[in-house]
Amino acid sequence: MTTIVPIGVAAFFLAMGAYALAAPAALVRPFRITADTPESRSEIRAVYGGFGLAVAAVLVLAVVDGGEFRRGVVLTVALALAGMAAGRVVSRLVDKATRFYPIWFYFGVEAVAAGLLAWTA
Repeated sequence: MTTIVPIGVAAFFLAMGAYALAAPAALVRPFRITADTPESRSEIRAVYGGFGLAVAAVLVLAVVDGGEFRRGVVLTVALALAGMAAGRVVSRLVDKATRFYPIWFYFGVEAVAAGLLAWTA
């Protein structure tokens, strides 16, 4: 589990990052975000694409390196994912209810991944 979980989360970030770089407008469409300017597409490519690929890379490096570096990386990514999930809860408290997909689907992915990463750290 200590290898499978970080590699699984890395695969998710790799897929999301690659998709964001290749098709930024399609990535955010389920959230009803329109990426119709070069600036908006650049922001999506940077935040979802570049950052996602960096997280995937550091998780793979953590598994390969092991030790305290691994623990620090895995806990950091777990906390980042928990923060993302918490942001969705705050949004729910201040905004009206939304359908399950995409918001609560990704809340579940983030919360489960955060918990599994923290557990395997």
